[in-house]
Amino acid sequence: MLLSCYQQQLIEAGCDEAGRGCYAGPVFAAAVILPKDFSHPLLNDSKQVNEQNRYQLRSIIEQEALAYAVASIDNEEIDTINILKASFKAMHLAIDQLRIVPEMLLIDGNRFVPYKKTPHECMVKGDGRFASIAAASILAKTYRDDYMKTIHEEYPMYDWINNKGYGTLNHRTAIEQNGICKYHRKSFNILPQQLTIFSE
Repeated sequence: MLLSCYQQQLIEAGCDEAGRGCYAGPVFAAAVILPKDFSHPLLNDSKQVNEQNRYQLRSIIEQEALAYAVASIDNEEIDTINILKASFKAMHLAIDQLRIVPEMLLIDGNRFVPYKKTPHECMVKGDGRFASIAAASILAKTYRDDYMKTIHEEYPMYDWINNKGYGTLNHRTAIEQNGICKYHRKSFNILPQQLTIFSE
């Protein structure tokens, strides 16, 4: 059972990212402020929720959250600043967009770059412990999946509609056969040295 909040006094936002370990595409992050008494039987870490239920939850979260926002950092910036910094930057951009200013941040994971002077707590596996972080994980995951489905149309050979940019066997095989494209993260060293970059 997820906890509805970490503390009762301050307005808290849960933050999480999706796509940190992918070979291709942006990293997405979401920030969500839920009512203190919010609960839903399906809500959990997005990795524990099937696709149909994730999209059902997204609608409920967007209707019932006091505030929410989603942001992303593209693969080129990931290659420039590294994936960890890109994940934190995407969280900061999402927090920037919240129409209610949070007084505390709950961050999924064990590290974070402080956001302004807002206090934060890092929560290992927080998306399975706190409703606001779980809600953020659902939004980040579904928005990122939608993006990957869109760019799949441009480069269908990588099967992003199914693997969402993760390093699955079919994705790795497609990279071996076609090289990489403009959406791949070159800093991840996913390309065998003898292959040339697949350009437009």
